[in-house]
Amino acid sequence: MNSNGKNHDPRFDVAHREALIGCALATFNIIWWYGFAYGLGSKAPEEYTYVFGFPAWFFYSCILGFIVMVTLVFIVVKFVLKEVPFDEQGKDEDEVNSA
Repeated sequence: MNSNGKNHDPRFDVAHREALIGCALATFNIIWWYGFAYGLGSKAPEEYTYVFGFPAWFFYSCILGFIVMVTLVFIVVKFVLKEVPFDEQGKDEDEVNSA
């Protein structure tokens, strides 16, 4: 029981942890994008280098960044996040026993 006299639901711990992971991924994405977009894109356009016909700042921040983020999200969803039931704990057992 917690201080309110209610049982602690471990699903909230999982949800909190997974929300922090999502925030970390979003923060990483913003840092990646900003770093490449403004780091490489702060030069004069005449000084740009190109990757596959795109300015390097655009390629690394938008195209490669998208691919990296899709890969990271896939890995996190596949191997880190847990499946958590939405129903209350023990509710199904009580319904089965009463039927």
